[in-house]
Amino acid sequence: MKFDSNRAWKQASTAISANRDVLLALAGVFYLLPGLAFGLLLPAPEPTAGMDEEAMLAMMTGYYASASPFLILAMLFQAAGTLALLTLLTDKARPTVGEAIKSGFGNFLFYVLAQIILGLGILIVAAIVLAMAGATGLPLIVGVALVVVAGVAIYAAVKSSLVAPVIAVEGQRNPLEALKRSWLLTRGNGWRLGLFYALVAVAFTVVILIATAFIGIIAALLVGQVTGEVIATVVSATLSAVMALYFVAIVAAAHRQLAGPSPEAESRPFE
Repeated sequence: MKFDSNRAWKQASTAISANRDVLLALAGVFYLLPGLAFGLLLPAPEPTAGMDEEAMLAMMTGYYASASPFLILAMLFQAAGTLALLTLLTDKARPTVGEAIKSGFGNFLFYVLAQIILGLGILIVAAIVLAMAGATGLPLIVGVALVVVAGVAIYAAVKSSLVAPVIAVEGQRNPLEALKRSWLLTRGNGWRLGLFYALVAVAFTVVILIATAFIGIIAALLVGQVTGEVIATVVSATLSAVMALYFVAIVAAAHRQLAGPSPEAESRPFE
């Protein structure tokens, strides 16, 4: 089946609009709160005047190294939230919010294992390609190899993008089978899906950057620099949570479209 991005966007928007209150509440818990905590408690360091590229790289490397435990916990928490939202958006039994959250955490381990397997596969490919390129001793070849590795990682991410609905919706508990199922569902549609994901991500990112900068400047002028930065962080985290919610709905719509239509009405509200 050929993937229809326009149809997927309409289905995702309709599902969110029909169940806005419940979905936004869950997005607030699983996406907004971790984003706010990270932005307010672990803000990125600001480069100082005269700092060269090497010093900036060292500063950011140290920052992410120290923040990595929180980042990992936040990502795991958001993964459970993604599975819960997918259950609400797609389960024909129309579960309650509590049942969806329970299902999300129940499927959590299978989803994480699938992502670990995928990550290890990408690392193995990257290690082989970069080792071969490094053996040539040619910077140009190494540069090309880095581009190839990045391309492989992006391609694998797109091809495995339906793993979450395969686990949450289809009930697949085998991580390898979930990866295989996602790969088969996206066959012949990888480029369409990848381009669609990229367009949505770019559009949301532009909106987030502009809104955060504009509101941050206005807030700083009205209430001071420190408070203005806090307000800008809240705006950024809120819009990022909305973006994450839309991506979950888009993935659900893509899965529904490629795996086959669901007999349930998309506009039926949750309990």
